[in-house]
Amino acid sequence: MLRPLIIATLAVSLGACASVERLALPQPTLLSEDFAFQTPRKTERVNYAVYNQFLAKYWTKDANGIARLDYKAVGATDQANLASFINQLQQRDPSNLTRDDQLAYWINLYNAQTIRVVLDAYPVTSIRKIKDGPFSIGPWNRKDVVVNGTALSLNDIEHRIIRPTFNEPRIHYALNCAAASCPNLAPQAWQGSGLDAAFEVAELSYLADDRGISIGDDGRVQASKIYSWFREDFGATENEVLARLISKSPAPKAAALRARGRIDGYDYDWSLNEVQ
Repeated sequence: MLRPLIIATLAVSLGACASVERLALPQPTLLSEDFAFQTPRKTERVNYAVYNQFLAKYWTKDANGIARLDYKAVGATDQANLASFINQLQQRDPSNLTRDDQLAYWINLYNAQTIRVVLDAYPVTSIRKIKDGPFSIGPWNRKDVVVNGTALSLNDIEHRIIRPTFNEPRIHYALNCAAASCPNLAPQAWQGSGLDAAFEVAELSYLADDRGISIGDDGRVQASKIYSWFREDFGATENEVLARLISKSPAPKAAALRARGRIDGYDYDWSLNEVQ
């Protein structure tokens, strides 16, 4: 008789936990007008060959469809090459890129820098173990990159540049936090060309996976915490978020979501996305 009560209590606890984490996230407020998008006077292209070579060597997908990196296999030369690539990105002026190329630039800088942070601290079991103090929950506030003379953290790139500038909820399927529950790290650099189609594939893939949405035998709905943390990016209300998830989920999941009419709980596995 107590089992339904226990399950309901757990769902409430999971939701409350996600809500507290949501409140702790930086607000999507533009860092400065220097990072607001303006139509460039000239347009350039970014060469991601070094990054693509790195991913081709160390990226893989496991039997469950989770993209993983073989961090332990990365040698000193390849680690140095990745650092050099990131330094090259820092020398670029993203304002000389088209809107889609600029968004791809910021996604690739974020993902490459995240890999670098993990490699610098490896071995670790989770990126959240990489802390700068007793109250730190991870490395996201480290101002480790400099673009156009401004020192930036991963949080700056995500919450103070990408989110307020581009107003694109699907970036949450592109930015990778090195966690197992995160939408898959792409096997190649993101490109401005074909960006919209790539976002669509990433969103559909995540919602088809149980990491995005899972339906229990009892019909209860468990969702990734990204739909709690970044709720306003996906819809103005919880009902709008649910409607989006229904519209983008495979038919069986969409039917289950429609029948349930709500999300019962949120979950997220922060274990490192390394090769097992």
